[in-house]
Amino acid sequence: MEKDRLPKGQKWISKPVVYDIVKDVKDVDLSTYRLRFFGFVENPMELSYDEFVSMAKDKVMADFHCVTTWSVKDIIWEGIKTKKILELVKPKKEAKFVMAHCLEGYTTDFPIEYLYDENSILAYKMNGEIIPKRHGFPIRLVIPSLYAWKSAKYLEALEFMDKNVKGFWELRGYHDIGDPWKEERFSED
Repeated sequence: MEKDRLPKGQKWISKPVVYDIVKDVKDVDLSTYRLRFFGFVENPMELSYDEFVSMAKDKVMADFHCVTTWSVKDIIWEGIKTKKILELVKPKKEAKFVMAHCLEGYTTDFPIEYLYDENSILAYKMNGEIIPKRHGFPIRLVIPSLYAWKSAKYLEALEFMDKNVKGFWELRGYHDIGDPWKEERFSED
């Protein structure tokens, strides 16, 4: 049912609005770009952009919900499902949380279980095209079950942690989880 797709407090719009923590996003040199996975994992890993793209075979279509009350229907993301990355890096039992580190200095944290979600993906394509620069090029973490600030753009690393450490927006009062169905917009601290 159409109405059931829209969390309380949200409204549909036609395309995502771009928000960044910096005014200008620098160009990425794909010859030196590396996507790293480190911390509490048995197999720390580093992938070049070409290696990532050669492994990218997954596709997810999901609605995208922003904490600022807009939502976009049926965005198609292509890349590698995060649960497949977990199979490769093998998180240790101590790994309870993840910090996404991004090229422009942005960070966001979340419990590791969101990477096991069927729709969570590391994407290099959006709606059939290479992700536009302002939407996260070269790789974007996409967690459709959480508000969009958790879907970190310009991803350069996922750090697996034994305790929660607040990221950029979480330090500024946003909720640690950010579930749109629970309207977890701001921290209760």
